[in-house]
Amino acid sequence: MGWKSGFVIIWVFCIQFVLQSNAILDPLDFLALQSIRKSLKDVPGSNFFQSWDFTSDPCTFPGVYCDSDKVIALNLGDPRAGSPGLTGRIDPAIGKLSSLAEFTIVPGRVIGKIPETISQLSNLRFFAVSRNFLSGEIPAAFGELRNLHTLDLSYNQLTGSIPRPLGSLPVLSNLILSHNHLTGSLPPFISNSLTRVDIMHNNLTGSIEPDSLPASIQYLSLGINKLSGPVFTFLPKLNQLNYLDLSMNRFTGLIPCQIFSFPISNLQLQRNQFFGPVQPVEQVTISTVDLSYNRLSGQVSPMLSTVQNLFLNNNRFMGLVPGNYVDRLMDATIQTLYLQHNYLTGLEINPTAEIPLSSVLCLQYNCMVPPAQSACPLKAGDEKTRPTAQCIEWRG
Repeated sequence: MGWKSGFVIIWVFCIQFVLQSNAILDPLDFLALQSIRKSLKDVPGSNFFQSWDFTSDPCTFPGVYCDSDKVIALNLGDPRAGSPGLTGRIDPAIGKLSSLAEFTIVPGRVIGKIPETISQLSNLRFFAVSRNFLSGEIPAAFGELRNLHTLDLSYNQLTGSIPRPLGSLPVLSNLILSHNHLTGSLPPFISNSLTRVDIMHNNLTGSIEPDSLPASIQYLSLGINKLSGPVFTFLPKLNQLNYLDLSMNRFTGLIPCQIFSFPISNLQLQRNQFFGPVQPVEQVTISTVDLSYNRLSGQVSPMLSTVQNLFLNNNRFMGLVPGNYVDRLMDATIQTLYLQHNYLTGLEINPTAEIPLSSVLCLQYNCMVPPAQSACPLKAGDEKTRPTAQCIEWRG
């Protein structure tokens, strides 16, 4: 036998000796870990891989968790906040870890594409590689992972569309793809376990189909995209929402009155093309409601006076501001009330009244001289009132 064949036998024998002496890891998992290690390294200031010495049991390495002779979790990098992270690429050998249920990489400088071999990880439940520099498209192979419940690829440089097969995952609970460069439309999702969808700050387009989102969703963030169309087709059934951000899109139509009764703590609908009146059917208990920079019109609803931070500026509201707003401003129940850049004609407040320091009121650029206000934001401009001609034209 030649020297090369003899070297291979000795190399395999050494691996088997290490594995047998520790009575643990499966050889395929051992070799996969070696490949993964070679494709990643510590950035300066990180010592995560310092103790990854393959002459010892890999199941004792930081971030490696085993069950019997198989790797079931791989958490790569120092998880402490502010740690420098890792650099390199995700090696396709990850697909050889047949029992892997969890894979994470801490924020760092990992680049390149997500390997298609992830389709082989039939047990994968949790995949999170956020705040790195991953590029390319999200592999459609994720749609083959029927046990996947969390996918977090936020804050990377991913392009292309959201793979439609992702929507068919039966137990998907958390989908976090924010701060990438994703395009195309939002696919429909079938999982009744889906509670969190965060795809803000991408380039998604198109409208959202009526049955695209299950009623189980509690956190929906689609802000800073290019989504369009009406929202009354899908929003009213999402009655478990506790956070909603559709800001900075191109949504149109009426704002469904039902959403003001949802258990939401923060409602962000600003900078869209919503129009018409806003008419909640009962007192709104949401702490922050931002409807600014739309085309909303009609009277300011007294039902919104119980909102702590209310932004109605840069719309087309008209008429008198209801008196209960004054009451809640004066007792500091309202902390922020932005009404600037509308067509309002009055607010009944004592000219000598002093608004509490903890409250902010801005009435600039309406069809009246502001009777009282605290400091307005700089972008409200310097003009106190609208030109009379605009007000007459609007009322007419």
